[in-house]
Amino acid sequence: MADLSAFPITTRWPAKNSDIIQLYSLQTPNGVKVSVALEELGLAYEPHYISFAANEQKSPEFESLNPNGRIPAIIDPDGPDGKPIGLFESGAILLYLAEKTGKLIPADAAGRYETIQWVFFQMAGIGPMFGQFGHFYKFAADKVANNSYPVERYRDESKRLLGVLEDRLKGREWIMGDQYTIADITTFTWVRGADIFYGGREVLEYAKFPAVSDWLERCIARPASARGLNIPVKPE
Repeated sequence: MADLSAFPITTRWPAKNSDIIQLYSLQTPNGVKVSVALEELGLAYEPHYISFAANEQKSPEFESLNPNGRIPAIIDPDGPDGKPIGLFESGAILLYLAEKTGKLIPADAAGRYETIQWVFFQMAGIGPMFGQFGHFYKFAADKVANNSYPVERYRDESKRLLGVLEDRLKGREWIMGDQYTIADITTFTWVRGADIFYGGREVLEYAKFPAVSDWLERCIARPASARGLNIPVKPE
């Protein structure tokens, strides 16, 4: 069994099998990126539920792995040179897993960098803007009831980003064409999340983005997505 004692997070969330990837996450748009990717790649992993309700992501044990106090994070006992490695930030984890396995990313350099740019597009644009939209539209609606500016600002920017994605997907099955990649995984979870978590489908006018809507359905329909979108399960 691999020795993970150098990672204090394992004192609070012990590994049942320390020889496989340890995933610390929740079923949020960011969190399910990694579980979906792990399912696509067929890698063995052990999920650990991090409760936002209990503020566990801000605990000393969790922050020992991710000092930013955000999910997801992983420990791979079989990291570079066969040594354990801990990683946080969903985009970095997806890139690591893709390069570790040689899957979900093009083999040629040009295709690899093109994929990475679309991953960054999600990380820098879709994630933050959709997240701010959801915050003001759903969770802080009472605080901005007399000020429509925050919702309008993030709604309009989210729609603009959907337009960029719509143009990219016209005539394409996936963001990179014929190959399903980490660019699709990192993006579809947020497009789905804006609907599922924030109830934003109508106000963001998904119907005006048919290529995005069709692509989203294809992404969700993948068997790995059906599994990964429901991981980790909340403990009873």
